[in-house]
Amino acid sequence: MIRICVLGDIGSGKSYVAKNFGYPVFNADKEVGLLYKKNKKIFKRLNKVLPNYINSYPIEKNEITTAILQNKSSLKKIIRIVHLEVRKRMNNFVKKYKNKKFIVLDIPLLLENKINKKTDILIFIDSKKYDSLKRLKKRKNFNHKLLKKFRDIQLPLAFKKKKSQFIIKNDFTKKTVRKHVNYILRKIK
Repeated sequence: MIRICVLGDIGSGKSYVAKNFGYPVFNADKEVGLLYKKNKKIFKRLNKVLPNYINSYPIEKNEITTAILQNKSSLKKIIRIVHLEVRKRMNNFVKKYKNKKFIVLDIPLLLENKINKKTDILIFIDSKKYDSLKRLKKRKNFNHKLLKKFRDIQLPLAFKKKKSQFIIKNDFTKKTVRKHVNYILRKIK
């Protein structure tokens, strides 16, 4: 099984590109959302370390946002608890699809958390900052300060780009993305 890992800036279109490969996709952001909505154990652990912020189950996104923006140590505490569970889910995903030719990992902090393997195919999604920001502003609960906090914990984009075997220039059109995806699949098959 070949692991295709999609890297890039927040809002660059990683999830959209990942889906276009047509193979099973592990989407870490989606898993985090599910943990907040459906995992009482995660709620209890977050409530214990951030009792002034995390008070309702299912966990409300605005509680997470408030915790991160009002307390410098909150993001580290959240990451410590949530990422451990996301990693377990990723490992279960990999086991479940071990007989597939390819799987796609859409994990924003893949390199930061040292989840990648030497044999992984790293693909960097490159998009214009203006286009990414325009897309991000359309998201419900968009917050500029929160975006900066998340960017601060990421490795530099230039480093991720250099580490990648392929770069997709994302202009947010289906035709361009399909062309790049097909090219990459032909190269790695």
